[in-house]
Amino acid sequence: MSAGPAGAAASSGTAYGEDAPGGGASGKAAGASETATASETAGASESAGASEASAPTADRGPSEDPFSDAAAAEAAAGNAAAARYGRFERDRRGDSASPAAELAGVTLSFRRGKSRAVVLSDISLRLWDNDFACVLGPSGCGKTTLLNVLAGYSADIEGEVLIGGRPHLGPDPSVGVVFQSPNLFPWLSAADNVGFGLKMMKAPKETRRARVSELLELIGLENSASLLPHQMSGGMRQRVAIARALALDSRIVLLDEPFSALDAMTRETMQQHVRRIWKSAGRCFFFITHDIQEALLLANRLIVMSAAPGRIFADFSNPLREDPEADFESVRADPRLPGIRADVLDMIQGNSLVI
Repeated sequence: MSAGPAGAAASSGTAYGEDAPGGGASGKAAGASETATASETAGASESAGASEASAPTADRGPSEDPFSDAAAAEAAAGNAAAARYGRFERDRRGDSASPAAELAGVTLSFRRGKSRAVVLSDISLRLWDNDFACVLGPSGCGKTTLLNVLAGYSADIEGEVLIGGRPHLGPDPSVGVVFQSPNLFPWLSAADNVGFGLKMMKAPKETRRARVSELLELIGLENSASLLPHQMSGGMRQRVAIARALALDSRIVLLDEPFSALDAMTRETMQQHVRRIWKSAGRCFFFITHDIQEALLLANRLIVMSAAPGRIFADFSNPLREDPEADFESVRADPRLPGIRADVLDMIQGNSLVI
């Protein structure tokens, strides 16, 4: 855990409000001070439709239990960190007037014996066409469950899910999904895997051929169209899976820790590929990860979830992506990175299952 409620950023004198060097929409905290209380954070208004934060109460008195005291300190640090970043404000350049996806008051529970366990509670969220949103949070907070709701895999929910302004009641081509494993058809070539959905939709052969060719070029595999999955590297297979998700002009692409099984060098290469693909495709990417550094490299929007039940604790623009053209080395060299990483870690640790 980072040092103290203010985290590493505060100890080095770094701030992310409007007065901070290089600040902007991504760093606006609407004047919130570092001493903002948890209730102020939870009650902040949401102008862009992001969900209300559900911050654990930090005002706990002294306890004889050192573990309880440590948990309270972590919660206070997480609340203070979240207060510094304010709320996500979308960049309106190049996107449409309506959200790519919208969740309103979504709650999901599962039966556990004679009772029900609430997994997601009152999730309200808007995702836009030019979002690259990375979702972080403690294990068991419901990140993948939230992705499954967006995919249409979880029908037994309270609330409303809209894709492109229309009710989303089950899986359909408007939402593409990329899983941790590529799940390619082993008997089909790279080109045929990419075009499989188009074939099932009975798209004309020439249309399929042109779209597949375009996507293979986009993912950098135009010279590997005839390869079977066992002839490809892990990174190549995952790129084919991403192209398959884009083939039907999906409005939103969901990625559930797609690089978790890759080695470090391949993961680095794939991060660069997926960032380039996102910029070229003009789609909304909703990306689940446990890696804070990966999120800071990739995303223009960071969503931090709390656990038990799963809620949106923080939702803010990535200060390191104010310049969308910045390369990875520029982001890594940004002097704000250690402080921001420490703040996000505080948010996660302050909202783990021990609270």
